Amino acid sequence: MKQPTQLEFGSIVGERYRIVRTLGSGGMSRVFMAEDLKLPGKQWAVKESVAGPQVMKLVRTEAEMLISLSHPRLPRIVDFFEHPPSGAVYLVMDYIEGITLEAYMKGYQGYIPQEQIVPFALQVLDVLDYLHTRQPPVIYRDLKPTNIMLTPEMEFILIDFGIARSYKAELDQDTVKLGTVGFAAPEQYGAGQTDARSDLYSLGALLLYLCTGGKYSEWTAGVEGYIRGELPRHLIPVIRKLLRQHPEERFQSAGEVIGELRRSADFQPTQQGISVNDASMDYAGTRVVAVLGVSAGSGATHTAIAVSHYLARRSRSVALVELHSTAKAFARLQEVVEGTSVGQSSSSRRFEVDGVHYWRQTSRADVISLLGGSYRFIVLDLGSGQDNERLEEFLRADYPLVVGSGAEWRVQDIAGLARSLQRHPQHKWNYCLPLATSEAVRRLRKELDHDKVFALPFHSDPFERDDEMDQVLDELFRGVIPDTRRRRFAFLKRQR
Repeated sequence: MKQPTQLEFGSIVGERYRIVRTLGSGGMSRVFMAEDLKLPGKQWAVKESVAGPQVMKLVRTEAEMLISLSHPRLPRIVDFFEHPPSGAVYLVMDYIEGITLEAYMKGYQGYIPQEQIVPFALQVLDVLDYLHTRQPPVIYRDLKPTNIMLTPEMEFILIDFGIARSYKAELDQDTVKLGTVGFAAPEQYGAGQTDARSDLYSLGALLLYLCTGGKYSEWTAGVEGYIRGELPRHLIPVIRKLLRQHPEERFQSAGEVIGELRRSADFQPTQQGISVNDASMDYAGTRVVAVLGVSAGSGATHTAIAVSHYLARRSRSVALVELHSTAKAFARLQEVVEGTSVGQSSSSRRFEVDGVHYWRQTSRADVISLLGGSYRFIVLDLGSGQDNERLEEFLRADYPLVVGSGAEWRVQDIAGLARSLQRHPQHKWNYCLPLATSEAVRRLRKELDHDKVFALPFHSDPFERDDEMDQVLDELFRGVIPDTRRRRFAFLKRQR
């Protein structure tokens, strides 16, 4: 192994990056904060690795892997270069302000607020699901407190891909056994090849570590006595299943764990013997409704607003999230609600209208955080954009709603979207056609072989209740929420 270079304050690497200070070091590398000489004020993290050819191969593999990835919870690689005279290789990536999860735990006496545990798990699962569904799948293999950065906004970022690998189906076991004792799955020590389930084991170890104040990361006798009593109890069986010795006994995918955590939102009648439609429901978590427009102007935002206020009148605790950073609709609405001048929206991205919490220009990371909160429903306004991030949120939603024009000559746009995504399960999808005729609905149901196609009536004010719209939404959400309205005669309808 060659001697490490003597980088210090003021050293310049790559003819562009001036070293400011050391951020950390490990067996194979060191990480520095550096300022960009071409972009004044911009800071980067520079990872320097100096070692033999085998380690250099790992670093190049890490660079190639990270360059191919794009996720808000992964560092973004902006430069990669080698320095042959010293044998050093450099990765330049986003500098993430914050501290490691391990440092946070030590600084706060091993305590993370109980209401943040589930949001944390969902954040980690979101990035694992992204990695594991790549082709080929990317297995992280070193999920532990020192490899998770916690930002001042309590967002979690996964760092250090030094031992990640692409899954190879033809191998029986890994060539190299790597991982951190206490957090690595048993198969990482020679029992087999690591796959997605290995990362899920590490997630279980991480959750147990958080739930026991940093005392345990393995399920051993007596560990139950150290689990904090105020934590959500449904987490315990999830952690136990994640920590099973044999991969086939664990959850089989990150998506499956997400589903299990969200299943805590399943509702049960408060009294036995009362039908689902008549009972008042006791929700334990959050359901996600995603509204996706087939094309611009199809009415996705209008429908999302109407759905949100409908749900708020039935169940309360509803958030409406604008999941596209360049949208302007919610900003204009906030100006009206708060009485501010045009173009001078409040610094707060949250505002309220008739009990619905609006979140404007929201990131996917924010959605993950909201999932662990007190909302019974989160409605995602995805607009008409069909980029990968919004499509993924649409496909994983509990109630995906497609909104398309009801005009006879535009109905085929919806059929085209369904065909383009035919590799994905569509049994949960609901199709909404504003102002469509009954004939258009009938034809689309037949073409899609799908009965959840609804014509939406004219509804000029989506914030207000409309009996015809409510009838359609009652049908769309049948069995999901109770109908708590008192029956009224037509002549008692509120005058507009």
